[in-house]
Amino acid sequence: MAMAVPKLELRALGNTGLKLSSVGFGASPLGSVFGPVSESDAVASVREAFRLGINFFDTSPYYGGTLSEKMLGKGLKALGVPRNEYIVSTKCGRYLEGFDFSAERVTKSVDESLERLQLDYVDIFQCHDIEFGSLDQIVNETIPALQKLKEAGKIRFIGITGLPLDIFTYVLDRVPPGTVDVILSYCHYSINDSTLEDLLPYLKTKGVGVISASPLSMGLLTEFGPPEWHPASPELKSACQAAAVYCKEKGKNISKLAMQYSLSNKDISSVLVGMNSVKQVEENVAAATELALFGKDQATLAEAEAILKPVKNQTWPSGIQRS
Repeated sequence: MAMAVPKLELRALGNTGLKLSSVGFGASPLGSVFGPVSESDAVASVREAFRLGINFFDTSPYYGGTLSEKMLGKGLKALGVPRNEYIVSTKCGRYLEGFDFSAERVTKSVDESLERLQLDYVDIFQCHDIEFGSLDQIVNETIPALQKLKEAGKIRFIGITGLPLDIFTYVLDRVPPGTVDVILSYCHYSINDSTLEDLLPYLKTKGVGVISASPLSMGLLTEFGPPEWHPASPELKSACQAAAVYCKEKGKNISKLAMQYSLSNKDISSVLVGMNSVKQVEENVAAATELALFGKDQATLAEAEAILKPVKNQTWPSGIQRS
């Protein structure tokens, strides 16, 4: 008798009442930011993701200079299902032409995004990479503007995204409780895990949901390695390359292990991974399914972690450095 394949797990997102698929569809590649993606491939990948149980789709006007939003909108429309069956997140404040977190710009931004996505509302509207702007402006101007959009029914929940973890505590300690519903962290959980884990109890006290992005650390945890422009130190790149080689020698794929490592922490509601093809969708869902059936590959993980130990919790500069 064939073994039943478990459905993709749904996890609660803070106090929002939303339940996100443990694997989230990162739509930045649909903007052809990692190479050209045809409309047919974009639509097919969105449809396959939904078919396999992914209900959370994330994009931004920054990705591909609005192309990602347009492609995702076409894919979602092609699903032909009721709007409440999928959850959409997009962002504001970061655009191809630069950063602008002013109330005027973010208010205009949501209407532009809704038109491109062919939607009446987005579930989560996030300030994109806030470390590149003024955090005081985010607190005093941007988030109040988003609250008005929430009251108008154009967005359901407010989020903030970024890399250095201190940006989240800075903002959350300065806004009224319940104002910010979600954080999306690019802390590269597979490498920098303890810092995010240390923050999770604090986020729970704030009632804030957590989405983790970049489980492959922008290509560090892949067999192909990161792009040349990757800002990590040579030491960090070298250690990740050594870990990838070790895993391959053992017949394992470091990307799958990194994905499963991130998925195994259930306090993280969804792990966002960029996808641009049916094949990538199937691989990412398979990683989650395999984890649910068999658990983590503890032996290989332990050896890979030993290789990475000298660089554990290393990160790289991001945004405007504050004193």
